[in-house]
Amino acid sequence: MTEQTPRSADEILDVVDEQDRVVGQARRADVYARRLRHRAAFVLVRDAQDRILVHRRTARKLVFPSAYDMFVGGVLGAGETYDEAALREAEEELGVSGLPAPTPLFRFLYDTPEHTWWSAVYEVRWDGPVDPQPEEVAWHAFLTEAELAQRLPEWTWVPDGLEAYHRLRAWRADRPETR
Repeated sequence: MTEQTPRSADEILDVVDEQDRVVGQARRADVYARRLRHRAAFVLVRDAQDRILVHRRTARKLVFPSAYDMFVGGVLGAGETYDEAALREAEEELGVSGLPAPTPLFRFLYDTPEHTWWSAVYEVRWDGPVDPQPEEVAWHAFLTEAELAQRLPEWTWVPDGLEAYHRLRAWRADRPETR
């Protein structure tokens, strides 16, 4: 497990411009240290009762340690597509194989003074058991929309996931055919 942090920091990521075009590559640690724009995939996981998987990140995470998130996912490796990363990250973080391909919903640019990345938001339904990676997930549970809404002001959330969730709710409100 101690190998996870250096390997993660040394992973090569694509660096992208404001239109999400690849303009270079850099080590993950350098991408974060120099605030280089890159790519990330967010996957909202629902169970058979339509509850949302919520988890707390481990304290060892490079970005937003110990914060809660309603998405699984992560950064795209160099040359990886959003769809590939969404499936890979979801299976890794959930500790499952055979997950159906997550459904792409929309993309947005997450841009703050500290961080910047293009974000692709997905959703997937998984009715089986989950066994989250202990190096990624410190705690998890499936919550109803009402339970999640109740905890939004109470818990410390990853800011990009929270923004993605608010955008997802607005996106759904604009599309009555989606839940």
